[in-house]
Amino acid sequence: MTTPSPAARSRWLPFGTPSADEPRLFLFPHAGASAAAFASWQRLAGDGIAVCPVQPPGRAERFRETAHREVGPFVDDLLGELGDQFTGNYVLFGHSMGALVAFELTRRLRASGAQLPAHLFVSGRPAPQLPEVRTPLRDQPVDQLVQSLRRIGGTPDLLLNDRELLDAFLPLLRADFSVNETYRYTDEEPLRIPLTAFGGERDPRAGAPEIKEWAAQTSVQFEHRIFPGGHFFTDQYAGELVETMRTALVNS
Repeated sequence: MTTPSPAARSRWLPFGTPSADEPRLFLFPHAGASAAAFASWQRLAGDGIAVCPVQPPGRAERFRETAHREVGPFVDDLLGELGDQFTGNYVLFGHSMGALVAFELTRRLRASGAQLPAHLFVSGRPAPQLPEVRTPLRDQPVDQLVQSLRRIGGTPDLLLNDRELLDAFLPLLRADFSVNETYRYTDEEPLRIPLTAFGGERDPRAGAPEIKEWAAQTSVQFEHRIFPGGHFFTDQYAGELVETMRTALVNS
């Protein structure tokens, strides 16, 4: 892996670059979101854990950069500029699109012989080996897409009701949806690390049966937990999620 510049690290880790000897929690956001989605998680984690929200291109201070539309180039870019961070005691967490990125990143780390995370946490996404049966969102007309976003939840009405803001936001959202919807699973050996999958009991995009199927992706330890709520149950239960991940880091 190449050694990234400090500037590259700061683009990907806007809340600061952790020390390699700190236990680290890397967080990958859902479609349309930025690292700011995890702004409160450092406080929830407390001292002794470095919380590292990842900032993909195309959003926030990286809005002038082109967002990725496929997970392969996304992970290539991530490893090229942040690869040396994945060492020591660390875990990965991703929600929705971020779950796919975290999973494929872990596979890529294994293929390169790099150190794997102590634990992989995924949330709000069907297991990757399942056939895609959800209605694609990336090419829906604007009015139909707005209706879909209202059903899923998590997108502020202020944005959905303002066509000018919406037009500025939709290219990023469509690109992120494309990361999920163009994904083609390739069969590999299960990961030899613990894997925990979280879901919302009323999530229209990833129900409990689809969450449980993540068990096939580890040969070690699998746990799943279904929370009350929909796709964005993570907002209400962030404290419990962080505590689960903190425990995994401390005990690894």
